[in-house]
Formats: sequence, structure tokens, C-alpha cells
Amino acid sequence: MILLSFDIEEFDVPQEHGIDLPFEQQMAVSIEGTKQILTCLNKYQVHATFFCTANFATHAPGIIQNILQGGHEIASHGYYHSSFEKTDLQRSREFLEQLTGQPVEGFRMARMMPVDEKDIKNAGYTYNSSLNPTFIPGRYNHLDKPRTYFYKEKVLQLPASVTPAFRLPLFWLTYHNLPAKVYRWLFYRTLKHDGYAITYFHPWEFTNLKAHKEEWKLPFIMTNHSGEEMVRRLDDLISFLLKKKYSFATCKEFKQHIQAKEKKSE
Repeated sequence: MILLSFDIEEFDVPQEHGIDLPFEQQMAVSIEGTKQILTCLNKYQVHATFFCTANFATHAPGIIQNILQGGHEIASHGYYHSSFEKTDLQRSREFLEQLTGQPVEGFRMARMMPVDEKDIKNAGYTYNSSLNPTFIPGRYNHLDKPRTYFYKEKVLQLPASVTPAFRLPLFWLTYHNLPAKVYRWLFYRTLKHDGYAITYFHPWEFTNLKAHKEEWKLPFIMTNHSGEEMVRRLDDLISFLLKKKYSFATCKEFKQHIQAKEKKSE
């Protein structure tokens, strides 16, 4: 089972490099990229989970409706992408539920930063996908954390997939910079080993970041294979996995699958 997920947020990456990009432009970039993603998913009729900031949803309600109409899941990515307060956990969930008319069960912290699991539970979430169980210099070191799903504070943890050996992360940055066939082979091997795989991308990856590389001071590892090349890579990944006869599911559906399996084994 494959769990594709996308963190849809205001495009604030340039701020990390000292560039103050106007909010309207941040939104325009992310909206453009989300449309590209939805077109690709609709082509293959596969479903995914969109972890969305309440701030993005406030300014792009039409995109949220398009996501729902495509049969995808909306989960929370916090209220804002560049700031966080504990109250944002419940506030973002309640706002997204009001906007979508559907329960919001999942959460992912911006930039996969740590978040207290008790706070996640108290805010009303049933699963959390805020862990990348690998080592990324200058960001985090989670080599001591479980690679596959587990429970903490009775909240289901859905770590991003890493390879069984060496814990190479299989997230967006890897697919940008590894040869595409190598990434897909590693993803497939991990999928066979674990029985499922979860990866994540961002909408701005599917826009032409190369055109703004100098202006926004974006590093090569982010702009490499962005835009149409990344659209093609997503298309190729989905096509490759469908040919292998694997199914796609939302995180919520995978949680239900786990619970059904656990109930059966009781």
C-alpha cells in the first residue's frame, strides 16, 4: 500500500534564505503547484493525503474543494507554516473541519519538527505523521526512532519511509537529486520490505523554481528537477507502482486498515 502525501502551505522557503516574498506570491506558487499535483493524481485516479495549513486553506478555499472532489484526504499542517503555538493544533483542526465539513484526523508538523504527542492527542488527532526517522544534518537526528508505524500516547505514528539499510530518506529531496530510476528502485524495495511506504512532497516543487533560483537564493538541491521535470517524476512514480500492482491509500484509510488488522488478530 502506498501513501502519497503533500504538505500544502504558503511558500515561505525564501524566508529561510533572507528573502521576504510577498504573501500573494507565496500563495500563487503553492496554488500553481497544487493544481499540477491534482492533475497528475486525477490522471491515474489515485488518492493521497494533503496536510494543509489553515492559513493556506483560508486563502485558497477553491483548491481545498478540488482536493475533496478528487476523493483525497485533508489533514492538518498547523495554522501557519513559519510559526507555531500549541493552541494552533486544535485551532487548525477545527478550522479545516468547518471548511471541509469532514473530520480531520491527522497532523504533520511543519518541517517535521518535534511536537508533544500528548498535545496531539488532546487536540483531537488520531494519527501523527511528523517523524522522518533518519539523520539530516542541521535539521534532526532520528536514527533511534522506529522506521515503521507505531503508537505513542495512543496516537498512531506514521513516519516517512526510509530504506531498511542506512535509513536513506525517501522524501521529496531524495527524488529531486537521485537518478529517478534509482529512487524508484529504492522505494519499491522498501515497499516490499515494509509492506507499505509513505512519502511526501510540496506543491512548490512542481513549479519552475529554477527561474527564481538566484532571486530567491534557493539551493541547487531544491531547484534540481523542479517544475515540469518533477511533474514527470511524480507521474513516472505512480505509473511504476501501478504496474507493480500496488494500491494507493490515504493516511486515514491506512489507519483504518491497521485497526482492522489489529482487531482481527485479537
